Amino acid sequence: MSRLVCLLGSPRPGGNSAAMAGAVCAAASAAGAEVAEFALNRLDYRGCQGCLACKQAGSTGCVLNDGLTSVLAAVAACDVLLLATPVYFGEVSSQLKAFIDRSFSFLTPDYASAPRGSRSRLAPGKTLCFVIAQGHPREDLFTDIFPRYAYFLEWQGFTGKRLLRACGLREPDAAARRPELMAAAAALGRELAAG
Repeated sequence: MSRLVCLLGSPRPGGNSAAMAGAVCAAASAAGAEVAEFALNRLDYRGCQGCLACKQAGSTGCVLNDGLTSVLAAVAACDVLLLATPVYFGEVSSQLKAFIDRSFSFLTPDYASAPRGSRSRLAPGKTLCFVIAQGHPREDLFTDIFPRYAYFLEWQGFTGKRLLRACGLREPDAAARRPELMAAAAALGRELAAG
């Protein structure tokens, strides 16, 4: 059974990225996956402090103890990580960026010189899935978001990559009103559940 962890990066609980991710998660759960969902905006946590304590000898991960502690543990144990975000100023939301920065703790102390495949404390072979809701209708804009973060997360063991991206979602309920988008999200959920 596949274990899927979904991180909702939007501050709006009923927004477009949450609707898209919800359809993915519902289909994955119906197909037998074990799904855990975290709404990051509801948690109390800090961004990476740049302390490098996670890179000291004997360290096993991030030393901060806050709302992201259980999230990082769930991500470490998952098979699939689904990151859902709106596009804010051409970027992921600040809530999601703070998680991504804290995932630096997944890298081993010698990650910079370690050979590929041995840079991470995580088990290899995980799948990364990004769900991106973009208000701007131009599909050629902000295409760098997914490959940029997929590159870094691949160092952590996320070698499978999936993307569900929708543009022109200006109203908060626009995604839910696109049946073809919701169908694509459900199909992705079934695919993720199957591994």
